[in-house]
Amino acid sequence: MVHSNNLKNIEQNFFAVCRYWGILKLALLQMKSLGAMSVGIDVADVNWAWNQKPLDKNSSALVQQIKCFYRKLDMPFWWWVYPCGKSATTKRILEDAGFKKILQMSCMATQSTSAGNVLAPAKNMKIMKVTTTRERILWEKTCFAGFEMPPKTKKQFHRFVSSFDLRKNSPQKLFLAYLNDIPVTTSLFFTHKNTAGIYYVSTIPQYRGKGCGLALTKATIREAQSLGISNIILQATSEGIGVYKKAGFRELAKADIYSL
Repeated sequence: MVHSNNLKNIEQNFFAVCRYWGILKLALLQMKSLGAMSVGIDVADVNWAWNQKPLDKNSSALVQQIKCFYRKLDMPFWWWVYPCGKSATTKRILEDAGFKKILQMSCMATQSTSAGNVLAPAKNMKIMKVTTTRERILWEKTCFAGFEMPPKTKKQFHRFVSSFDLRKNSPQKLFLAYLNDIPVTTSLFFTHKNTAGIYYVSTIPQYRGKGCGLALTKATIREAQSLGISNIILQATSEGIGVYKKAGFRELAKADIYSL
């Protein structure tokens, strides 16, 4: 049951952050248990569609509506299928609509109360919570470089990040890790009920492999502890699983990613 609840936390936090970002950019489509959002960036892996239940024989028309939604926005996108939405029918309907499964993401979770002694970062590392416009600009530049986004999307990414609410009661927090006083790693922390999700973890290429991602992940655990949030979740590529396991996360399942 604990495993099932943790997986549900992962799914529900993801669906909540999708709705939040879609509302921020006024680009959210919700139809029954299906949804789609765009953050206004011309990169497929930041614009997300999803189904919270398995698709059925009546879903084909809704899938076409989601395709039209992105066509009008002129944006590429990924379709995320979490365990709650998987079935043979889901796979068939998406494939019939022109989608192909391109990869899987690990769904991982930990509890701040059982993550052990979360040590502070090394002396040459500093973790900052972003609270000012100047810090947000540094976060934006670092994140953009860390994800190695196409130069043509720089203005789009700026518009998205500029819409973030930095006030104390915002459901999301931005974190920036410095190595020798140079901003090198970013993360975004989104809270939903008693769950905190970690997103937008990126490190500038020349500073990878120096423990910055691990230090920043541990900092989010400390933040969750300070807020009284016990469940921390994230989605990880195969490259990031090792780092997150060191921080106390464990893999519960995989989400399938489909693309046109």
